[in-house]
Amino acid sequence: MIKNLFMHLHTVNKHRWYVFKLSIRAGIPFRGLIHDLSKYSPSEFIESVKYFDGKVSPIKKSKMDNGYSKAWLHHKGRNKHHFEYWYDFNSPISVPVIPFKYFCELICDNIAASMTYSGKDYKPENNLRYFNNRKDLKYINEDIKKAIQDVYRQLIDNGLKKTINKGNLKKTYNKYIK
Repeated sequence: MIKNLFMHLHTVNKHRWYVFKLSIRAGIPFRGLIHDLSKYSPSEFIESVKYFDGKVSPIKKSKMDNGYSKAWLHHKGRNKHHFEYWYDFNSPISVPVIPFKYFCELICDNIAASMTYSGKDYKPENNLRYFNNRKDLKYINEDIKKAIQDVYRQLIDNGLKKTINKGNLKKTYNKYIK
């Protein structure tokens, strides 16, 4: 358990570092600085240490064992960069448009997660493939979904430097969000 504690802490810190660097490029440095602070809360940290193995997300492992993850339920309810945060099934628009700064943070988060878990095997294609294979895409605003897919295609075609910058992300966001 002690080894898991330090390894998980290292993984979270590494992920947050990548998000911070990408967020600076995206023009949202403050979002990068405060990104995922809830991962240090007991609700998320304890479960994540328990299920940590360094290969698969502890949240995914908890869901496989329990059918749910208390850490994920806590995390998505406090972090606006997850499109799941914006679900409101009792609202006239159950899947609203995510504001631009959280859209950017979501992109940075997903790229950083792929970099963290893939290590030296990271490829930009991983982001689009992972996103398109999600089972919960019916719960994301269709325009936001298209914008995210466009960014990931740009990442494949143009690389990180041309894709992850405030001007390009704003242009892509505005292309889909009326």
